Amino acid sequence: MQPRSEGAASQMRGSEEATVGSVQPVAVRVEAIRKTYGDIEAVRGVSFEVRAGEIYGLLGPNGAGKSTIIEILSGLLSPDSGSARIDGHEASSIKARRLVGLVPQDVALYLELNARENLWFFGQLYGLTGARLSASIGRVLEIVNLADRAREAVGRYSGGMLRRLNIAAGILHSPKVVLMDEPTVGLDPQNRLSILELIRSVAASGAALVYCTHYLDEVERICSRVGIVDRGRLLVEGTLAELHHSVGDSGVVTLRGSFSPPSQAPDGEASGELIKATEEEIVLSAAGVEPWIESLLSSAGCSGNVREVLVNRQSLDALFIKLTGRELRE
Repeated sequence: MQPRSEGAASQMRGSEEATVGSVQPVAVRVEAIRKTYGDIEAVRGVSFEVRAGEIYGLLGPNGAGKSTIIEILSGLLSPDSGSARIDGHEASSIKARRLVGLVPQDVALYLELNARENLWFFGQLYGLTGARLSASIGRVLEIVNLADRAREAVGRYSGGMLRRLNIAAGILHSPKVVLMDEPTVGLDPQNRLSILELIRSVAASGAALVYCTHYLDEVERICSRVGIVDRGRLLVEGTLAELHHSVGDSGVVTLRGSFSPPSQAPDGEASGELIKATEEEIVLSAAGVEPWIESLLSSAGCSGNVREVLVNRQSLDALFIKLTGRELRE
C-alpha cells in the first residue's frame, strides 16, 4: 500500500461510526480545509482523519500551515472553506470544544500559582467543579508524575516539569481529542523521552492525538501515521511503514562546498533526480547512493571543492527533503 496524496486521501474517507473489529471510530475529520490571510494561502485543501487511540504526526517546516490547522481544529479559527469535525461536530461548536484538549507550544501556566491552583483554574474553564474537579486534578498529577510537587509554585519548576504540567492542563477534562504543538521543544533528551512516554499513555487511554513536531525521531518513536505539510498542502500521508516503503532503496545526497551547480542530475546508470542546485549546495535523490556520488562530483565540476557530503537513506528526513527540497528546520 502506497502513502496517499491529498487528492487520494480526500476520496477515501470512511464513516465516522465505529466499524467491526478492532478499528476505532474516527475522532478527527478534516476535509479540504482552506484558510487565507490576505494574499497568503496558509492552508490549501488539506484533508486527513485521526481515529481514537491514534497518534497522528503532522510534520512540516515553519510556515507550512501546521499551526493554522491546529487553530482550526481547536475552534480558534474557522476555515474559509471545507470542514473540520471533532467526533462528528463542527470544530468551532461548543460541543466540539468541550471534547478537545490543547497543549500549546508556549507554556500556558500562571507561574506564581502552584500546580493544583493552576489545574483548578483550568478545570473550571472546562466546566469541572467540586469533587469531580478535585479527583481529576489528583488523577492527572499522578499521570504526569507531579503529585509530590503539587503545592510548589510552578515558577520554581524545571522546563520538563512545566511541560508535563502543561500537558496535565490539556488532559484534565479527559478529552476525546488532544492537540499538541511541539510539546518537547527546548527539552533535554531525558525529559523528551519522559514526555513521549506520557503522550503514549494519553493515546492508550483512547484519546486521538494530533502531534506537531520538528523532531523526526519523535514521530518515528510514537506516531502510527504521519502527514507531511508544506506551503499549506498535505503532500503525502500514511503509516510509517508506507512512508518508508515510498522511499524504497533511494537516498538523498547533499553536497556542500563551492562549485558550479549542474542543471540536471548526471546521466547513465548513476542518474538521479536533482532537487536543489546552488553555488554552495547540491541535493539529489536516486536509487543506489554510492555509485553516483563520483559521477555527480565530476559532472558538477566540483571534486576539489566539496566541504561536506551528507547521505540520507530510507528515512522520513530523506522523504521530506525529496518532497519539499529543503531541510525540515529551515
